[in-house]
Amino acid sequence: MILYGASGLTQRQQAHDLLAKAAETHWGLFPLPPLERGPKGKPFFPGREDLTFNLSHSGSLALCALGGTPVGVDIQIVRAWRPGLPRRVCSPRELAWLGEGPDFWERFCQLWALKESLVKQRGTGLTHPISAIQVPLPTGEGLLMEQDGLWFRTYCGAGWRGAACGLEQPPEDIQWMTL
Repeated sequence: MILYGASGLTQRQQAHDLLAKAAETHWGLFPLPPLERGPKGKPFFPGREDLTFNLSHSGSLALCALGGTPVGVDIQIVRAWRPGLPRRVCSPRELAWLGEGPDFWERFCQLWALKESLVKQRGTGLTHPISAIQVPLPTGEGLLMEQDGLWFRTYCGAGWRGAACGLEQPPEDIQWMTL
């Protein structure tokens, strides 16, 4: 798996531009083949099951994971969400973890990115109850974690948190690109 990122985005379409540039850089794939979506919305290249990818964008940032097996990625701008949301989407174990750190909303965004990366890797989308979607809880930044045969890694920067998930270990670093 390899992870590409872009910042300074002004339009949602630029996440697709990141995918095109990453696919050309990593796989030599140009032009980008047409995309289709699975039953739960996961995008894929028809007839190219050997080339898997996933995209995420939040605010002016985007992440793109490329791999040879299913991958999931998510990025979240750190912000305060509705106060009641954590109780609806987190398990008791996750709520306890959220309360352990100095910045509740940074931790919540990291947890949300981990959950999103898992369901995007699986291609299932967010299922209800969201609190039942279990991910490993990080004990530090940039940590590599394993759960049920899947690898997770967390990422962070000024004002954002991200996560990647796959059968292969996510890389330590994001390859940042200029669009």
